[in-house]
Amino acid sequence: MKSLENKVAVVTGSTSGIGLAIAQRMAHAGAEIVMNGFGDPAEIERTREALAASAKVPVHFIPADLSKGAEAQMLIRQAIAIAKRVDILVNNAGIQHVASIPEFPDEKWDAVIAINLSSAFHTSKIALADMQKRGWGRVINIASAHGLVASVNKSAYVAAKHGIVGLTKVTALENAKTNITCNAICPGWVDTPLVRKQIEARAAAQSISVEEATQQLVGEKQPSERFVSPEHLAELAVFLCSEAGSSITGSSYTMDGGWTAQ
Repeated sequence: MKSLENKVAVVTGSTSGIGLAIAQRMAHAGAEIVMNGFGDPAEIERTREALAASAKVPVHFIPADLSKGAEAQMLIRQAIAIAKRVDILVNNAGIQHVASIPEFPDEKWDAVIAINLSSAFHTSKIALADMQKRGWGRVINIASAHGLVASVNKSAYVAAKHGIVGLTKVTALENAKTNITCNAICPGWVDTPLVRKQIEARAAAQSISVEEATQQLVGEKQPSERFVSPEHLAELAVFLCSEAGSSITGSSYTMDGGWTAQ
């Protein structure tokens, strides 16, 4: 029996990057998957079909806009309507904006907080009620090394990710006497579309190559001087959902090449 067989997993922001890797690994571990995220509809449908065929599990896509609390809640309600329950919730959706606090646009602050932090509250609110009825569940919040330490020019992102770590702890404590756990995964630099945008912006600002910008970005924070693998993050997520992870709750797991050890 596969470790997540007969489970239903909702993974937000799963059309690319870390979220897609987690959705793929959970599907191959036997879970029915509900995907969510932005992107070209035709490409998303090809990804959904390919995953369903390779993992031989049902894979659904619900295009909720997680910047809106009502849609984040509706995502979970629709998932329950389609798959009958939600056993695993992975709050992964995120955006980034880089600027100093005086120059940080108000609307960008609101958007980062809404998607990176508030959406996790809204999805958890509905999913936890369903998990509590059935007495089992796993919530995994994808935080960041920036949920534990700060960097300049990332006020909204750092605030949101610190908030995710706090939300993780409260969720864990409120469900500590049940078979529902909640943990955060805190990656360092991962080669995702979100990080690629930062690299390209740095390259343009400094008139250097993308390769040089990549080395600068990773090297100045991450002692390993290499990207964290999305697939390794996905393996950790599956472990936290397993029986072996049933006593792990309220924890923040770093996978950051030594970033936060400094």
